[in-house]
Amino acid sequence: MKITINNSDSYATIVIPFFENENLEQQLNDISKQINFEQKALLSDFSAKAKEQVLGLTQSGEKVYFLGLGNGKNPGEVSKIFRSFFNANKEKLKLGASVILHNESIQNIARDISNGIFLAEYQIAKLKTGQKESTTIFNSDFTLNFQTENSESISNAVAKGRAMAETQMKMMAWVDAPANYKTPQMISSWIRESGSTNGFEVEVYTEKACEEMGLKALLAVGRGSIDNPAEFVVMKYSHPDATKTVGLIGKGVTFDTGGVSLKPGDNMNYMKSDMGGAAAVCGTIELAAKLKLKVNIVAAVPLTENCIDGKAIKPGDVIGTYLGKTIEVINTDAEGRLILADALAYVKKNHHPDILVDLATLTGNCIQSLGYAAAALLSNNDELAESLSKSGYETGEKVWRMPLWDDYKDMMKSDVADIKNLSSAPLAGAITAAKFLEEFIDGHTTWAHLDIAGVAFGDSEYGSMKSSTGYGVKLLTNWLESIS
Repeated sequence: MKITINNSDSYATIVIPFFENENLEQQLNDISKQINFEQKALLSDFSAKAKEQVLGLTQSGEKVYFLGLGNGKNPGEVSKIFRSFFNANKEKLKLGASVILHNESIQNIARDISNGIFLAEYQIAKLKTGQKESTTIFNSDFTLNFQTENSESISNAVAKGRAMAETQMKMMAWVDAPANYKTPQMISSWIRESGSTNGFEVEVYTEKACEEMGLKALLAVGRGSIDNPAEFVVMKYSHPDATKTVGLIGKGVTFDTGGVSLKPGDNMNYMKSDMGGAAAVCGTIELAAKLKLKVNIVAAVPLTENCIDGKAIKPGDVIGTYLGKTIEVINTDAEGRLILADALAYVKKNHHPDILVDLATLTGNCIQSLGYAAAALLSNNDELAESLSKSGYETGEKVWRMPLWDDYKDMMKSDVADIKNLSSAPLAGAITAAKFLEEFIDGHTTWAHLDIAGVAFGDSEYGSMKSSTGYGVKLLTNWLESIS
């Protein structure tokens, strides 16, 4: 696909987005005159509701789509609408198309429009055989023109939206890949490649190195996986003008059987998505490097499978950790917090970040509490929590803060170890998981935990089964920009 940005090129197809507002009728009249579209009857019922479309022809024969963007109160909606529209039409559009950015409010969302268009290229069906490759706007000489009078600023926004989409699609492919196509070793190799391509440092620690480092909790979870042992990946991105260092930690369980505390068989296939936190973190540092954000980042992803074998940890076992604390394993299916404990403590001790944020598909309780609309946010710092909440709203990747009060701390007490990995009470699971993690930040005063279990993987119009949403990359990148 070729991209142009100017106010003169015209193509066989025109796409014109509109928000719902009181000036809609005047905007429609003005645009109709501009493109010689006189079929007013077609527009009489157009109200610009989200995804609403009106299709017609100009006097010159161009096909024109009037596309509704809704009321603008959900910033993430614009990208979703354009992804949906171009996904549905990527084989139908011929020769070229113009997206008319006809007023300031539309120009201001050029990044999101671009992001949605390029996300439409993503296909879940990577491993199907016997499929005839079809010609689309993405693999042909198709030209897409963003028609605007403000080409310089729009050019930067369009480029940024495209860069975001390219990184998001890579992370979505990671999460959607089956476990035998993304072992810890495969993912660490992908991360090395990304670092080499995009300009950030990558250090991969194999199982033996992890043992020498004292990552005991990570290795305990990985013991049940004989063929694909645990690995620990540390990434570093730096900018000469940066004033802050941010530590990012992502849960990287490439498949989760639950271990000896075996999960039910129904929908266990979806446990390939249990590395959504690691994907978000890797995508964020890749995009930060692409965009040259003025911030220093140290990112760590503990990678492992949680499998069943004679060497697998058992309920009742007591294991060690990088920090030195001991953990009583009540349930082996609460493994994500174990590997995060080591990663948090490692980054805090060795890299001294100003801010520490972890992301994980951690608890079913988070989904019970918030459904699929928002991630759970727990933090020991009000300013950090507020800034993450603001970025969540601005990107449409919303978060909702839950309490981190010490009232919940006693629920994690153990009689035989320093702490247990699961509360005995079947309630407040997202909160008690965060209270567990808090024990391993070693007194860090600016920390946030995001439980993304309900938002990293879900139903969509792009497949008959659940698939990756790419959650976290937009949120964290926006937040990093705001603090840098």
